[in-house]
Amino acid sequence: LDSMAFNAAISACGKGGEWERALWLVCSMTLTKVRSNTITSSAAISACEKGGEWKQALVLFSVMVQSKVELNTISCSAAISACEKGVIACANRARLHSRACVQSA
Repeated sequence: LDSMAFNAAISACGKGGEWERALWLVCSMTLTKVRSNTITSSAAISACEKGGEWKQALVLFSVMVQSKVELNTISCSAAISACEKGVIACANRARLHSRACVQSA
């Protein structure tokens, strides 16, 4: 297998909501010594973002930046969307917490 095959599979996993399988494929690339690239990282970030795994998406984006992998519109858009989902998740948690505090008072 080459990076194009892995990238296609990772992208398909993202579209199918299989973010865990997408990450497994990224790990498999390392084990089989197939080099990942911008498309690999972008597809994995998108898969996590679409799966609601915003923290994992941001970890992947951070690794991408630290590894000096070239960023593209897809990777940046997916990271921004993951941040939005993270803010919403945190706001929802805060709202639930404040309701619980008010009810117990």
